[in-house]
Amino acid sequence: MPVYTYRCESCGVQFERHQSFTDAPLKTCPECRKKALKKVITPTKIIFKGSGFYATDHKSPSGESSPAKKADKKEKKESPSAESKPAASEKSE
Repeated sequence: MPVYTYRCESCGVQFERHQSFTDAPLKTCPECRKKALKKVITPTKIIFKGSGFYATDHKSPSGESSPAKKADKKEKKESPSAESKPAASEKSE
């Protein structure tokens, strides 16, 4: 259920109420008992939990998300494999 914030225009008291979407808005102030309540528009609270939601959120410059992956790539670049070098050919005449 959403939480609605109300403010009394008469006495200035502000409070929150849990109400269903289908409930009618409150009209009577619980403090002064006058019919001067208005809903206050407040920004919604959003909490993001987890490892990430978009590829562009806090992305490192190289595109990698963890330093461990970067270390693995450096090791692979420093030690080239023998398969990538062409074999030395000897000519026998």
